[in-house]
Amino acid sequence: MAEPLLRADALTRHYRVSRGLLRGHATVYSLSEVSFSLQAGQTLAVVGESGCGKSTLARQLTMIERPSAGALWLDGVDVATAESAAQAALRRQVQMVFQNPYASLNPRQTVFATLEEPLRINTALGPTERRERSADWLARVGLHPEHGRRYPHMFSGGQRQRIAIARAMILQPRIVVADEPVSALDVSIQAQILNLFMDLQAEFGMACVFISHNLGVVEHMADRVMVMYLGRIVEIGDKRRLFARPLHPYTQALMSATPAIRAADRRPAIAIHGELPSALAPPSGCAFHHRCPQASNRCAAELPLLREFNGQQVACHRVEEWAPQSWA
Repeated sequence: MAEPLLRADALTRHYRVSRGLLRGHATVYSLSEVSFSLQAGQTLAVVGESGCGKSTLARQLTMIERPSAGALWLDGVDVATAESAAQAALRRQVQMVFQNPYASLNPRQTVFATLEEPLRINTALGPTERRERSADWLARVGLHPEHGRRYPHMFSGGQRQRIAIARAMILQPRIVVADEPVSALDVSIQAQILNLFMDLQAEFGMACVFISHNLGVVEHMADRVMVMYLGRIVEIGDKRRLFARPLHPYTQALMSATPAIRAADRRPAIAIHGELPSALAPPSGCAFHHRCPQASNRCAAELPLLREFNGQQVACHRVEEWAPQSWA
């Protein structure tokens, strides 16, 4: 197998926060020892409840923040220890599409100004070439070149997200991080945006980290799926294998909550009670043990490590005992 384009090794991000007057500081354990790899042209979907660390991971991958510990390798270069010039070059290879197209575009800039800005900063193209490339990318994402003279408030949500995709792709990055890119859009528009992503990926061969709550979207988009809980990976594997036979109790609960039109596609409902624990004070052992129907005393005392089981990686002490009885 070829060397991965992106590799995270025990990537960790903790935040120091104030607890108020005379109460000192506390640590938010937002991301803990996350390790995975991503091949060129591949889509890795990241799923989990709000607060599980998905957006924090996106900020590490796009080099908006430095990790507290661990390493992030992009095309063989350690991002955290790279020189400033090398980091600037690496940033051009990783672009992000944000969740809210209403907030991710500058309302005071025309669309042409928005698209030309990364070209002006990162390339030696002249004004005419920048304008031509911007018009070309508007056409690629399904808009007319004359739309470039308008401002963001003149567009619908789907059109704004197309502009955001054009801005992310105009430097032809090797990796695109998409953080809930269709959740703020009408259902009728979501499929169009997803198909646009897939068409651009097929044309340019970029890798994609796709963050989503919607498992239906994930099943449509992903090659591999990574399930996170309270800043840690609980399961990661090939999409088809993971959807057919999820191993971790948390993954099974997520899958059972996915709506399906056909009765044959519906999974037995698995209820999990309680709330996601606080990242200020994560519980001992497995963070999911308070809500897990399969938890034992060992789960409360010992942190499960990610390990290989039936072709997937799963962090569960008891997977050998009950996985054979999980749905096929």
